[in-house]
Amino acid sequence: MRVILQRVNSANVKISDSLVGEIQKGLLVFVGIAAEDKAEDIDYIVGKTLGLRIFNNQKGKFDLSIEDIKGDLLIVSQFTLYADTRRGKRPSFICAMEPNDA
Repeated sequence: MRVILQRVNSANVKISDSLVGEIQKGLLVFVGIAAEDKAEDIDYIVGKTLGLRIFNNQKGKFDLSIEDIKGDLLIVSQFTLYADTRRGKRPSFICAMEPNDA
């Protein structure tokens, strides 16, 4: 499993001009799930994401988690995080979990 975390003041996701998700201050989380990932991997990533102290405290130091600031989460499935571009000019996604399973 691979994730990219982006701190945001606001974010939204639209599909064909239709708003499907929106948050204020929090984390935009891009998630790629591999074919061999298990429930334990999800539990680990969720715990790590919720506990990471990547928000500033009053002194400007990274000391607060998303839970501490009562921030929002916007989670976006992103199979392209498993792109394999080592050969040729066309990426392969064979390591990514099938969309219906992910």
